[in-house]
Amino acid sequence: MTASATLIILMAVLYAVGITVMLERSLTRVLIGFMLVGNATNLLILLVSGPSGSAPIVTGTATDESMADPVPQVLMLTAIVINFGITAFVLALIYRSWWLAQLGDQGDSVPDQHTEDTSAQTEATFDAVDLDDAAIQQVLADSDEHPDDDEKEPEKRS
Repeated sequence: MTASATLIILMAVLYAVGITVMLERSLTRVLIGFMLVGNATNLLILLVSGPSGSAPIVTGTATDESMADPVPQVLMLTAIVINFGITAFVLALIYRSWWLAQLGDQGDSVPDQHTEDTSAQTEATFDAVDLDDAAIQQVLADSDEHPDDDEKEPEKRS
């Protein structure tokens, strides 16, 4: 058996096992399945990239004929980065579901012990929003694009 046939069989097995494991209900199994599918995709890109060659650096010489195609290498790096990002996201989901399971019936609504501080913070937040709204209204009043209600025609008011 040649090396490429071995890689093709390995890729097919990784896809089959990865998809089978991803169909489970557990988030941990979904994560493992996704990682297997990501590695199978990297093998697929490696297999379809063609024969190996010299480094993809154009020098203008005759050795540029045996140069490897850089596009599959870029695609494989992109697949690795996407696989890493989704793995981190699913790990965050797993941690969050574990945390919510540990809280039990309380759920995500843990009682706050500092109610006086939060009411003062809430009032300050609303004051800041009111100040922002006043500033936006002042800018709109000063601009020519949005005339005031007094300048509009009377028939549009009713």
